[in-house]
Amino acid sequence: MPSKEQVKELIDQGLGYPEIGRRLGVPAGQAYLIGTGTPADGGHSTDEPDSRPGVLSSAQHLANPPHENPTSKQLVHDWIARRVAADEQMRWAGAARRAQQQAQQERES
Repeated sequence: MPSKEQVKELIDQGLGYPEIGRRLGVPAGQAYLIGTGTPADGGHSTDEPDSRPGVLSSAQHLANPPHENPTSKQLVHDWIARRVAADEQMRWAGAARRAQQQAQQERES
């Protein structure tokens, strides 16, 4: 785990939290927390001044950085299909659900 001193040193060099986090191997929001003692999501209450070194007026973007949804990859869907095909109980559950959905559609027609 990076130390507060490491984070402060990188802040003093003029680096932003995304780069600090990358260099130290932690998420940007965690680097912010280590360096300032304040969570990036704004879910805190403190009497300490915001003029402390490294404190940003808004750090929410560090708490929820953009990310990729791996379930949108075909590789993931193929893996799930193989797991279901290998699991007899899952195949039975899937067949029962399809039969239930078909019966519901027939009743609605």
